[in-house]
Amino acid sequence: MELDPAGAELRSVLNRLRRAQGQIAGVIRMIEAGRDCEEVVTQLAAASRALDRAGFAIIATGLQQCLVDADGGGEARADREQLRARLEKLFLSLA
Repeated sequence: MELDPAGAELRSVLNRLRRAQGQIAGVIRMIEAGRDCEEVVTQLAAASRALDRAGFAIIATGLQQCLVDADGGGEARADREQLRARLEKLFLSLA
């Protein structure tokens, strides 16, 4: 399953990941500056949620592609089952 970076869904994911990257850099600066533990953990939790949402969006895109491909009937049933199992494993890795 290939990701299409030009797709609207993945542009949104890339934006979310860039925000998370900024949040993580902010957390590092906060720790280096000796900021309050509660503030650091709050920001770290926000970054973690952003990463989780990006992962779920990527998986949802994969599921959507899987459904479109299944409607086309071009893939063998065994290939679809293998793809489904891979997507399920990816989904559970984020749970």
